[in-house]
Amino acid sequence: MLNNIGLPGLLLIAVVVLVLFGRGKVSSLMGEVGKGISSFKKGVKEGSEEVESSGHELSDDLKREEARRDEKLRDVTPEDQNRL
Repeated sequence: MLNNIGLPGLLLIAVVVLVLFGRGKVSSLMGEVGKGISSFKKGVKEGSEEVESSGHELSDDLKREEARRDEKLRDVTPEDQNRL
């Protein structure tokens, strides 16, 4: 459905939005969107730095979790059905 919009459709949508909300409201909204994007990028960067700095702790936790998962996934098939 949205594949057929094209440039004229986008221009029409932009004009309708400007008429409905006004230039000031649209520009302030775009400013807030920009702040949100930059805040998101900053959070992703800080999160990746935190993971890199605590990499050895994370790997130990993953190993423990993997060992717990392996214990739960043990084979419980009866011996007489195990032979193929």
